[in-house]
Amino acid sequence: MFDLLLNKLFPRNLTCDICGVETFGNNLCKSCFKDMRFNDGVTCPVCGRKTVRPEICLDCKYEPPKFAAGVSALVYCDNSAVLVHKFKNGSGYLKEYFADLMTAKIAQLPNCDALVFTPMLKSDVRKRGYNQAKLLASAISKRTGIPVLENALEKVKSTKQQKTLTRKEREDNLRGCFKAQKSEVYGKKLILVDDVLTTGATANEICSVLLTCEASAVYLVTAASVEYKAEN
Repeated sequence: MFDLLLNKLFPRNLTCDICGVETFGNNLCKSCFKDMRFNDGVTCPVCGRKTVRPEICLDCKYEPPKFAAGVSALVYCDNSAVLVHKFKNGSGYLKEYFADLMTAKIAQLPNCDALVFTPMLKSDVRKRGYNQAKLLASAISKRTGIPVLENALEKVKSTKQQKTLTRKEREDNLRGCFKAQKSEVYGKKLILVDDVLTTGATANEICSVLLTCEASAVYLVTAASVEYKAEN
């Protein structure tokens, strides 16, 4: 009811969420939509990132992720990066735009029992105003009917900002910072919801915790993922 009232008083989608020009009914204008990189075509069948060749990327060959398979809606660059940044910093309403795209991608995954999402410390949620992964999971649940296990995961310690760290440093930074409730996830096939897949360190740590608590399998869906580019 609150969302309905808010939309009546302050209607959204009147301007483009990238450049700000009037659109009257769409999140993106034609020009920004044209420049948006959707994560379709050739992708890695394991992590789901954009690739050059239709085969498993070298990262997944050398070190397979803990999740069984991943999908993402957008390639994290340019306009999509702007949109994700905006979503994480005050524009929570963009959950609807991302959830539409992510729901279509979930159709590529096996049927699952429940959704879980990347948790945040309560202090960080208060600072930001919301957990963006939780918003996405709730919006996807409304579209798919897959329930959200809101108490399945907990973040139990503070971590450094990930964006400045190497892959190894990210793994060390995240080790031991998540906790799962075995009674919530035991024997279930789960979909982990998050905003962005970069190195996969966060997803791997969470999936490791879920599998230790005997979830039967974990899949991953993100709003965007960094394109895989093999080093020369």
